[in-house]
Amino acid sequence: MNVVFYTLFANDNTALIPEVWAQEALMILESNMVMGQLVHRDFEDKIAEFGDVVNAHRPKTFVAKRKTDADDVEDQDAQADKIPVKLDQHLHVSFVIKDGELSKGFVNLLNYHLRPALIAHAEGLDRILTGQVYRFLPNVVGKLGVDLTKSTAIAAREKANNLKIPQQGRYMVLTPNSEGALLDVGDFMKANEIGDDGFAIREAALGRKLGFDFFMDQNAPGIASGSTTVTGAVDEASGSPVGDTTITVDGLSAAIENGSWCTIAGDMTPQKITGTVGGGTPTSLTIAPGLVSAVADDAVVTVYTPGAVDEAAGYAAAFVKTLTTDTFTVAPKLNQLISIGALAADPNYSAFGTPTTTALDLDRPLSAAVADDAVVGIGPAGNYNFAFHRNAVGLITRPLAQPIDGTGALSSVAIYNGLAVRVVITYDGKAQGHRVTVDHLCGVEQLDINLGIPVLG
Repeated sequence: MNVVFYTLFANDNTALIPEVWAQEALMILESNMVMGQLVHRDFEDKIAEFGDVVNAHRPKTFVAKRKTDADDVEDQDAQADKIPVKLDQHLHVSFVIKDGELSKGFVNLLNYHLRPALIAHAEGLDRILTGQVYRFLPNVVGKLGVDLTKSTAIAAREKANNLKIPQQGRYMVLTPNSEGALLDVGDFMKANEIGDDGFAIREAALGRKLGFDFFMDQNAPGIASGSTTVTGAVDEASGSPVGDTTITVDGLSAAIENGSWCTIAGDMTPQKITGTVGGGTPTSLTIAPGLVSAVADDAVVTVYTPGAVDEAAGYAAAFVKTLTTDTFTVAPKLNQLISIGALAADPNYSAFGTPTTTALDLDRPLSAAVADDAVVGIGPAGNYNFAFHRNAVGLITRPLAQPIDGTGALSSVAIYNGLAVRVVITYDGKAQGHRVTVDHLCGVEQLDINLGIPVLG
C-alpha cells in the first residue's frame, strides 16, 4: 500500500509565503515611520550591496539676471547637483518561528512576530533620521531646558526665511515634551482663530501653523538629565556678548578635556569646548560655535563629562559597528549628541541602540579614522526639535539581492513609495524552526545644511 504524506497548516499554507510577508512588512514599516515620510526619498529598482555609492540629486539655485533688448539671454547651468550617498545602513530584524507555532494562522503570526519586529525596525530608522538634527547646529534657535512657545516657533520661521528655505514643504518635528508644551499654548489651540473647526483641540494636534506642518515623533531626541557634569561660572563683570567664543570662568576645579560639550545659563545652546587655559583650574574656555545669546557675570557653566575611545588600534574611517569606550561613569542616553575626537568634517553624531558606559553605536559610520583614547563628547540635556525642508536630509534606498535558487531559502522583495524591504525565510535545524529575516538597505545623508534648523526646548 502506498502512503502519501501531506503537510497541513491551519493557516492554509499562507504562514510562510515570503511574498505575503514582504508586502505586510513594507506596510507596517511605512505606517510606523514619521521622519521617513517627510525627508527626501530617492529610490531606484536596482539591486545594490552594502557600501555601494549612489548619487542623490539636488536642484540648482538660479539667479535672476538683467538684460536689454540688445543683449542675449545668459544661460545658467540647469544640471542638478549630485551628492554622493553611501548605502551604509543595513537594518535588519531576525527571529525564529518554532515548528509548533506554524499551526497558528497567518494573522496571528503577524501579530506575534512581524508587527513588533517591524515596529522596532521603523523606530531604528526613525532614530537615525531624527538624529540628523545635530548636523544642523549652526542654525539653532531656542534654548535647552526652556519650553517651546509661540515666540520660539516664530524665531524658527524667521530663521527659515533668512536661510531662504522654500515656504512650501516646511516641517517641524517635535519631541513628546515639546509637543506637550506647545499644546498648552493658547494661541496654538484656539479653535475660533485656527480655522480648523476645532480639529486641533479634538485631536490634540498642532497641524499647520506659522508656515510649518507640525508632527510629533516619539523617537525625536529628548535627552533627560543624568549625565555626569561639572559646573563653574562666567567670570566677566560685564558678561559676554553674542558671538563670543572665549569665556572667562571660575569655579572649575579640574581640567576640562577639549571635545567636551557645555551650556552657559542665558545662552543654553550646545557649545563644544575646543580649548582651555589654566590646566587643573580652568580660567578660560574657548567654545564653538559661540554664544547665540548674551550671558551675565556668574552665569552657570555646565560641562558634560566625556568618555574616550577604548580600542588600541583605533577605528578606521567608515567603521559602522559598536565602538568600545571607557571613562564614562554614566552611560550616554539614546539619541544623545555625540562627537568624537577632532573630527572636523561632519563631526556630530547621535547615539543609536542602547548605549552603555563601555559600548556605543552611532547613527552612521565614522566619517574619518579615530585613535585610541579619542575624546567621546556627549551633548547637553534637553529637547532637540527639528524644523526643516524635505530636501535637508535624504533617505536613499535600494533593494537587496535575493538568495540564489536552490539554496533552500525562500525570499521576496516588496517595493512601494520609495522603500524596499526584503524577507528571507530559512529553516534552522538547531533552533527547530524557520528563521525570518526582514532587512532594508539605505543611506541617510545631509543634503543641504541651509534647509534645517534645530529648535531647542
